[in-house]
Amino acid sequence: MGCKMQRRMALRRKFRILRTLTKSKSVKKSSIVMDASLYLYKLRLQVEAVQKHYHYLINHIQEVKVDKVAGTEYIVVKVRCKKSEELLVSILGAFEEMNVNVVEAKLSNCSHLFRMEAILHAHHHDIDATILHQAVLRLIQSQTHHT
Repeated sequence: MGCKMQRRMALRRKFRILRTLTKSKSVKKSSIVMDASLYLYKLRLQVEAVQKHYHYLINHIQEVKVDKVAGTEYIVVKVRCKKSEELLVSILGAFEEMNVNVVEAKLSNCSHLFRMEAILHAHHHDIDATILHQAVLRLIQSQTHHT
């Protein structure tokens, strides 16, 4: 088989693959290329939509959950929000001001999202979870609006 014939067969094979990938019904090579072009354009629009949605979520997520562990002096705090440089330091400072110690904490290492789950020990049973929740939420809102 000649070199020219191998190239022609390889090109036909590539067009069949392209036709299959783009779900083109066309037979003509020019139509397959046009269908592929349209397919790529639609994919690009989908990627852009996903990126916009992702950025929207990153900029608008502000989730704080505070739960007291029944019958104990322990509180579980879960935070998820847009990443901020000073947020962790601010939250730890707020915990200290409220006279609660961090027993254990887990932090995420995502480039745009701050996630923390902490177990706190309150020195007295009467620590109000609602006040703790509001304090952390205020910190998040003030920190993420400055970035």
